[in-house]
Amino acid sequence: MKVVIVGGVAGGASAATRIRRLDEQAQIIIFERSAYVSYANCGLPYYIGGVITDKKALAVQTPESLNKRFRLDVRVRHEVVRIIPERKIVLVRNLESGEEFEENYDRLVLSPGARPTVPPFVGTELDEVFTLRTVEDTFKIREWVIEHQPKTAVIAGGGFIGLEMAENLVELGVRVTLVQNTPQVLPPLDADMAAFCHAELRKHGVDLRLNTTVEGFARDAKTGVSTLLKDAEALHSDMVLLAIGVTPDTALAREAGLELGIKGSVVVNDHMQTSIPDIYAVGDAVQVKHFVTGADALISLAGPANKQGRIAANNICGIDSRFTGSQGSSIIKLFDLTVASTGINEATAKSAGLNYDKVVLSPVSHASYYPGARAMTLKLIYEKGSLYILGAQIVGKQGVDKRIDVLATAIHAGMKATELAELDLAYAPPYSSAKDPVNMAGFMIENLEAGLVKQWHYDMASDLPHDGSATLLDVRTAAEYERGHIDGFVNIPVDELRERIGEIDTDKPAYLICQSGLRSYIATRILKQNSIDCYNFSGGFGFYRTVVLDEQAYASRYPCGI
Repeated sequence: MKVVIVGGVAGGASAATRIRRLDEQAQIIIFERSAYVSYANCGLPYYIGGVITDKKALAVQTPESLNKRFRLDVRVRHEVVRIIPERKIVLVRNLESGEEFEENYDRLVLSPGARPTVPPFVGTELDEVFTLRTVEDTFKIREWVIEHQPKTAVIAGGGFIGLEMAENLVELGVRVTLVQNTPQVLPPLDADMAAFCHAELRKHGVDLRLNTTVEGFARDAKTGVSTLLKDAEALHSDMVLLAIGVTPDTALAREAGLELGIKGSVVVNDHMQTSIPDIYAVGDAVQVKHFVTGADALISLAGPANKQGRIAANNICGIDSRFTGSQGSSIIKLFDLTVASTGINEATAKSAGLNYDKVVLSPVSHASYYPGARAMTLKLIYEKGSLYILGAQIVGKQGVDKRIDVLATAIHAGMKATELAELDLAYAPPYSSAKDPVNMAGFMIENLEAGLVKQWHYDMASDLPHDGSATLLDVRTAAEYERGHIDGFVNIPVDELRERIGEIDTDKPAYLICQSGLRSYIATRILKQNSIDCYNFSGGFGFYRTVVLDEQAYASRYPCGI
């Protein structure tokens, strides 16, 4: 069997090595148009920022190492320019010599990835305007930064690459302006959780321009380049990074007549087979099913690409293997924050017409009595009725990664949200609490579903009655209340509530808030058992302060929020 693979990196290289492990006799050829067949794509911004100092570290495997261990015929700087399915051949161009030749195949695997989206703006060809996709792009940017020592930069786009580059340029001493044409950065997050990213960016000096649209670039005599904005004054900087998204690189597939889907992506079945026999496709160029919704989706992440390469290889070698979909689990370091998500967000659940509910909690990363405990904010979305977990988002300084992975596993296993309360998770004071934040989310949902507590959310604050027809109650300490509170809320600390219950009108509904949501929950249980209809604020005042008041709210504290 002869297998030709177009493109390396995550999907192509994974397919090639898996085929070899299953078939020692197969002839396997990888054509890669760049000079690097297997590299740490996600590490590229950190080389530019000097966090990764050895450029050789970016190469996960080389043609020589892949040949030595797996006997793969790896040809870098070779571009497949045409597929002729009826003859089962590809036309290949040697980019060094210009020579073109044909290569036949029994099975063909396409792993072309996605390219940076570059709209038809004026000025994208300027030397100071960069995109980031390949190792060569990385070296080009790094060398330019070292040579020109830029003082200012504009980054167009607030996705993963844009935010990682913003952090790394700031760490190099560059003043960064980040332009995003929507009201928030990081589309996988809901707006309330993205607010923590906004606060962190501003805290580190990033000039964040939301709801601002880039229209092009022009030469600037004083600096280097002007970024032209719609209905706003141009931005002047020494350099620009264009990071507004990626587009599946599927020109080859289109010309070969393969069925295409979203944004021109390659349509595949769960065996990673395309619409033409003996041609498979994997990675960022393919359309997949979202694991949670079952809808067609584009999810450009290294984890799914690696799995898809393995699945394609299994099927090529006669092993029935299926890709069940991607739930988009992702994580990013943003200065001192870790930001992670899995599944769908609330906006997607709402647009899909799902009957859902949510909890927001603000626990600490480990036992509060052990030094260094830091706050995190966890938002979990679940389907009413079935109680299946739809998605989760977490922002914090410690312990985010372990919790998002637990929740990603729970989603994949089809667990119900209430079953999170039953998980037996590892505990020691430096690492967690006896009631882990994941368990706490389950406890909260148990209480909601049992009718023990009702909630109100940050977007309801402006609609709360201030005419005396409801009790608006802040149950934090007097000192906390004095440092900041929502207008119209009166202060009765939870520890004084039983003695002062007579101050609360039992005929009026009560809306409660505390710093993290824990003390106000306790207060709602006291009030409800005194025949008062009450609602607990989801997330606590620290959450409200960041989302509504746009203030940084992270600090060391106890689980109750003090």
